[in-house]
Amino acid sequence: MTEIVVRWSEPLPAEDRYLKLLDDLERGRYDAYRLEIDQRRFLTGRVLAKTLVAERLGGAAESVRFDATCDDCGKPHGRPRVPGADLVLSISHSGNLIGLAVTDGVPVGLDVETSNRNADASLVDYALSPAEREAVAGLSDEERSAAFFVYWTRKEAVMKATGKGLKIPLQSITFSRYDAPAELLASGDEALDPARTRLADLKAADGHRAAVAALTTDSLSVTEERWVS
Repeated sequence: MTEIVVRWSEPLPAEDRYLKLLDDLERGRYDAYRLEIDQRRFLTGRVLAKTLVAERLGGAAESVRFDATCDDCGKPHGRPRVPGADLVLSISHSGNLIGLAVTDGVPVGLDVETSNRNADASLVDYALSPAEREAVAGLSDEERSAAFFVYWTRKEAVMKATGKGLKIPLQSITFSRYDAPAELLASGDEALDPARTRLADLKAADGHRAAVAALTTDSLSVTEERWVS
């Protein structure tokens, strides 16, 4: 059994008790954001990550340091890693919801999206496989948009788990129907093997869709919780 903890929060205020958790590189990234909401989302992701890592490993959140070196370019904007620990983290945000997924030693990916947007035909054609497009054919505009974001969050979650992101063609992977338990049925990319991929749709919050994925043969046990400072 692979246990995953997903912790959710609304954007935190830019208060000293949170800002002091950022190291110099993180503070530089925080300051580089032009919009306040983007600063708060970044800050919240780091606060969620450092407080949960401190709980899991012991010690104070202020002492937690991440290595966020990008594997492609070497700049510090990659997935945060915990040097010397097996914890694997994935952070996602959309609208006023920020989430963190944590597990031990297994590649994990989290995605959350606001679900009150429209998904027009061009977006459906771009993102969904033929089988998925067939599943949403005939739905009303509202039903199609809701179904689309179920598929979209599943796709983003598994791609984040691989670390390849959108380098994997969206249409190359097919999931179970939007109204069925989440399962990867087929993949045209060698980075994703259905036999070694597990995922779950999440409750998240009203107005949002979310999914978490792990590259493992084990079943998942996912705990969702709201963070309280």
